[in-house]
Amino acid sequence: MGYKLIITRQKNRIISALYDEKDMIQVNVDDTSRLSILGNIYVGKVKNIVKNINAAFVEIAEGVMCYLSLEENEHPIFCNVKNNDKINIGDEIIVQVSKEGVKTKAPVVTCNLNFTGKYVVLTHGKTMIGTSNKINQETEKTRLKNIVGEYKNPAYGFIIRTNSSGAREEFIRGEINTLVSLYQDIKEYGIHKSRFSLIYATPENYICEIRDGYSEQIDKIITDDKKIFEQIQDYLNSFQKEDLNKLQIYEDPLLSLSNLYSVDSRLENALREKVWLKSGGNLIIQPTEALTVIDVNTSKAIAGKKKAEETFLKINLEAAKEIAKQLRLRNISGIIIIDFINMEDNNNKAILMKELRILLSKDPIKTVVVDMTALDLVEVTRKKVRKPLLEQYNLRG
Repeated sequence: MGYKLIITRQKNRIISALYDEKDMIQVNVDDTSRLSILGNIYVGKVKNIVKNINAAFVEIAEGVMCYLSLEENEHPIFCNVKNNDKINIGDEIIVQVSKEGVKTKAPVVTCNLNFTGKYVVLTHGKTMIGTSNKINQETEKTRLKNIVGEYKNPAYGFIIRTNSSGAREEFIRGEINTLVSLYQDIKEYGIHKSRFSLIYATPENYICEIRDGYSEQIDKIITDDKKIFEQIQDYLNSFQKEDLNKLQIYEDPLLSLSNLYSVDSRLENALREKVWLKSGGNLIIQPTEALTVIDVNTSKAIAGKKKAEETFLKINLEAAKEIAKQLRLRNISGIIIIDFINMEDNNNKAILMKELRILLSKDPIKTVVVDMTALDLVEVTRKKVRKPLLEQYNLRG
């Protein structure tokens, strides 16, 4: 059975939640009163160059200053006439926002423009053909590289995304042609735009959910909002026609889409510090400034049990499964420290670590089990793609 993507509007926020049957496995909350600039492409003006950190500060809108690493950006696209690739104060260049500003830190921009599709990413300035690590079959990797390799260009390359695995060749080729056309338009016409012009806007986050998710696993995309329905329909018509038949509008006046899928209650559960396990044990999930700590407790699970070591392994394995689910559901990223219940048997520790690695390898976002420390703490890293759910929810207006 496939997944359902539920998208609903609640006042000034849009909730997009992925369900496996009735179980919410991934969710994002977007505040419509706060505009995101992540992924947007602008004509920026170089205001300052700081040589000791080999960086420039680029203004992309009146008073909006962004950090640009000169070391990592060797192929700038200039809007003013130049006879070399050296970035100087006063230059107008095309830049893309790669990180939004956080607290006192300025947004980060790059000259290495990326154009993301469902199957591939076109990468300006990086001419290699790369493949997702999640594509494991060598025959499939070879097939995809042969298809994409035909489009290799001295100015750009491609990253083959996980969604490409098993995809029909015509879908991949069609998307590449669309991305190349978009890239060429920006290079040809974007350089003539005035300073601070927005020349490309990233699609709405709920559309990115459709694009970036494993769409072959999604059976239905359901929304109860006509405007959202029309925006998704337009996007699919232009970029993913093969998924148009999955889109549905929900119009039952007696039972709201949110109530049908218990969106609010499941969101509340995903924000709680304590998560109960079926065995009677629990997890305590505590995000801090630097990392997230997850503590596994026996709680009620150990009462009356004689074989403690066996019970500890059972609870730890159950906790590992729930932790893998919670990391994705809450969109927890960065460094994660897990304090499992201490076990004496090294074989049991090995069983736990193996199972945790298998579970986390299924996460669509790169998640790595680093090691178990001398204090039996397990260190995990998860790539940051979006703000964690707790932060998304607390930032709503």
